[in-house]
Amino acid sequence: MEYVRLGKSGLKVSRICLGCMSYGVPTAGPHPWILDEERSRPFIKQALESGINFFDLANNYGDGTSEEVVGRILKDFAKREEIVISSKVYMPVRKGPNGGGLSRKSIMTEIDASLKRIGTDYLDIYQIHRWDYHTPIEETLEALHDLVKAGKVRYLGASSMFAYQFAKLLSTADRRRWTRFVIMQNYYNLLYREEEREMLPLCADEGIGVTPWSPLARGRLARPPGETSARAASDWYAKKRLLNAEDADQLVIERVVDVAKARGVSMGQIGLAWLLSKPVVTAPVVGATKLEHLNDAIAAASLKLSKEEIAALEERYIPHAVVGFD
Repeated sequence: MEYVRLGKSGLKVSRICLGCMSYGVPTAGPHPWILDEERSRPFIKQALESGINFFDLANNYGDGTSEEVVGRILKDFAKREEIVISSKVYMPVRKGPNGGGLSRKSIMTEIDASLKRIGTDYLDIYQIHRWDYHTPIEETLEALHDLVKAGKVRYLGASSMFAYQFAKLLSTADRRRWTRFVIMQNYYNLLYREEEREMLPLCADEGIGVTPWSPLARGRLARPPGETSARAASDWYAKKRLLNAEDADQLVIERVVDVAKARGVSMGQIGLAWLLSKPVVTAPVVGATKLEHLNDAIAAASLKLSKEEIAALEERYIPHAVVGFD
């Protein structure tokens, strides 16, 4: 496994990040495909044995049970100082007017709750899960800076938003001498490349590490046209928020099929290898509920595509409506 710096920070992470939304208590949230603790253990053990040191969580995954389950498993299989644990704040996690968002109250409450669930004294990375239109950015940034100074958080990050919003966060933090973001976790894959217009150039210019979520477009880049999965059948978020050019997407998927067949590897390896060919991308956040999916992701880290293969994969893309920010 190769390790690279996260943006221009000194933190080194594996080229594959294990997304842990798939692990927790199946009955605790809206996702019936979540694996319970016993079924989750082999995935985290395999990830660690393969050299993955980067694990991505959020306070709302599995209604908090993902942090609990993954925290216990990591404690059994890894030394805390050798792994990088990331979690997020913003999404509503309880009823009431302060049950979510990026107010100082919410951030201070949720960091302690996440640390308790994971069973650790600090997070390596704490990310804002989305942009909060109802809280001044100065309030959010100062609260996050205070967490770093208190030793509860090592680095800061953000997830999907408009490039102008992220630029405002970076410039405000610089102007006020608060801790800067080092990571952007955005929706980016062969079926959705709108981030190439503004967000990715911004990250490259500012030295921000990029860790795309849903790097295989909710599994669509890992399945031949016409096939489905249990997650795809119940994925209301993808159906309502992420799918807006399905006919055109099929043309791209067909190219993935062609390149995968020619290489003698899985479609998933091709989709991830394409992302990893982009210099701005640090580590795709890969979710896995089957061990072969995890093995594909690990193999993709060493798969190098030719310029001709990359051009063939990109050729059929058409512009999409902007999605993934809500």
